Amino acid sequence: MSEFSNPAIGVDSNAPSGGFSFDNVHRNALIQQNTANPQSSSDSNKSVLPLATKTGTTIVGLVYKNGIVLGADTRSTNDTTVADKNCEKIHYIAPNIYCCGAGTAADTEKTTELISSQMELLRMNTGGGQSRVVTACTLLKRMLFRYQGYVSAALVLGGCDVNGPHLYQIYPHGSTGKLPFTTMGSGSLAAMAVFEADYRDDLEEEDAVRLVQRAILAGGFNDLGAGANV
Repeated sequence: MSEFSNPAIGVDSNAPSGGFSFDNVHRNALIQQNTANPQSSSDSNKSVLPLATKTGTTIVGLVYKNGIVLGADTRSTNDTTVADKNCEKIHYIAPNIYCCGAGTAADTEKTTELISSQMELLRMNTGGGQSRVVTACTLLKRMLFRYQGYVSAALVLGGCDVNGPHLYQIYPHGSTGKLPFTTMGSGSLAAMAVFEADYRDDLEEEDAVRLVQRAILAGGFNDLGAGANV
């Protein structure tokens, strides 16, 4: 608590709590000072701003009237360098299930490859029937949770089974959500803006594909880490 909100320094404790809060003003100034002049502070007191991890990707998915549409850009980056302009980010899980991956390319590819293998073994052990989308989601989230976020794979899982179309978003720490439409990656905010403006529950396949294309293009246009092809 700073002097701006401490009642002992003359501020009325019964004053309304709305408006701006200056609780962190001194903390922010100290962080800014230490970040700008790292040599002026000792190593033990040095403060460094946390850096956001940019995944450099736009991946999206939506549920339309009779199925699922998944989409992704194809740009793979290494810091500020475009490493690959034709990176495949939509991965096979089962004949009726596919998964888009954002994050570290090796992590997304090997994670989906491993779960795809486990799904095939499960089908062979249970009579060869159609895989359930929720089974793939459970296997993925359990694996990612086990590694506590150190496997950098943010996934959009989609597919159709006996219970209809399903779409899941899976975060690198293992949390999941079942949604009618979702976006992930560093271009996800721009893509989500397109979805929130024009998504409807009763979209036809052609309209759903066009909406996904527009969302990916919006992500690529507004984020330098995403782009190339759709």
